[in-house]
Parts: sequence; C-alpha cells; structure tokens
Amino acid sequence: MSSKIYQFFEYAYIAMALFSIYLVYTNWEMNRGRAYLFGGFAIVAIFMFFFKRNFRKNLEKRNREQ
Repeated sequence: MSSKIYQFFEYAYIAMALFSIYLVYTNWEMNRGRAYLFGGFAIVAIFMFFFKRNFRKNLEKRNREQ
C-alpha cells in the first residue's frame, strides 16, 4: 500500500512541473521574474520526481530482500 502512495506523489511532482512549465510559458512576456521563479519550481519538481522514484525503488528492493 505504501508503495502506491509513494508512486502517487512521484507523479504529483510531474504534474506540478508541467503546471509550472505552463505558467512559465504564460508569464514569459509580461512578468519575466515570475517566469523564472516558476521555471525554478519546475526544475525542483523534476528533481524531486527522480529522487522519490529512486527512494521508492530502493525501499522496494530492501523489502524484497528481507
């Protein structure tokens, strides 16, 4: 059960990254500073996706070995 919860949050980070990229696109012409801020959020969200994915896979591997 906890693996599914971890997996849900992994994909929630991807959704946040996609939304942030959309906000970068819409704010690029009018407010460049805000666009950079959301660009940073997108990068952090993508990093968190891969970090959480690696953490979940290591946890599953550890549980299988026990």
